[in-house]
Amino acid sequence: MTQPSTKNPFLFACGVPRSGTTLLQRMLNSHPELAVANDTHFIPRALELTDKTLVGEAQAGSKIDLTEELAANVFQYHRFKRLGLSVEEFDSVKSRSTTYQELVGGLYSAFGANQNKHLGGEKTPDYVRRIRLLHGLFPNSKLIHIVRDGRDVALSLLDWATPTKGPGKLELWNQYPIGVCALWWKWFVEEARLQSADLPDSSYLELHYKNLVEQPEQQMRLACEFLRLEYSSAMIEYHRGKSKATKKISAKSAWLAPQKGLRDWRVDMAPEQVELFELLAGDALKQYGFSLFNSKYADRTVESAEVCVAWWEKHFLPKHRKQQAKADHPASVSLGKVF
Repeated sequence: MTQPSTKNPFLFACGVPRSGTTLLQRMLNSHPELAVANDTHFIPRALELTDKTLVGEAQAGSKIDLTEELAANVFQYHRFKRLGLSVEEFDSVKSRSTTYQELVGGLYSAFGANQNKHLGGEKTPDYVRRIRLLHGLFPNSKLIHIVRDGRDVALSLLDWATPTKGPGKLELWNQYPIGVCALWWKWFVEEARLQSADLPDSSYLELHYKNLVEQPEQQMRLACEFLRLEYSSAMIEYHRGKSKATKKISAKSAWLAPQKGLRDWRVDMAPEQVELFELLAGDALKQYGFSLFNSKYADRTVESAEVCVAWWEKHFLPKHRKQQAKADHPASVSLGKVF
């Protein structure tokens, strides 16, 4: 097998929140050569906090000079501590770095070294919307995108989202939570497809959550082939010695083995909810290989969908177009594609 790149960050794992990104991270992190951090978010955030123009420069592949302000924004970012690096370790990496790329690479090397591993990477779900930036910063890095049926994601979001977390923060959630789930999921996955379109096959891999839980060994072998690493059975035994025998916490919190049928929209989602989700996001479902249940939609569902789209176009998309280049975001939401 051809040896993998030894440059860090070696890997980014991402996907729509509630799509199985933690499962993927735990499997990958169990490889004897690879350490994968959990939800630090800091790579784009530090750039944005320092100077938003740096994001465009980094996305274009430019080297970003490391300044005291930029370094401070990395270390002080509230999720950075999840790397588990001390002040001394950070300062040591910083002293050897002249660019942002060198700083970040050195930090993930230090993170890996703390686990006696030479490769370090990151799992942050939201990075699925920052693929161009990550590739511009680290063109040698690998990116794995885990994709889950949006209707199952919606079931998970209904349990997870709150007024201060995820799509529950959006005003529309109070009236049309399934509509928000559909538009939110569609926004993420369309963004991922758009931003990954020009990446070489050697840089980008899509895995489906259903395949991961039903055929974990086969999927991890596929991931290892992509990463150019030898397969290790430790990847599917990530839960050994960590599982908790209790029904009072989630499968994720209990560190259970992959759970088939953990959520199934065919059983757990009301027919009118399925209708609304498919009307709003049916084109994205089909794009990722998921079949639709409905071929016709009730008038009341169409009316609800139109309300959701109007709100999304007026209140959500303009805000996010301001945060990133307009070309990085779908220009509009269409209902007609699903018919």
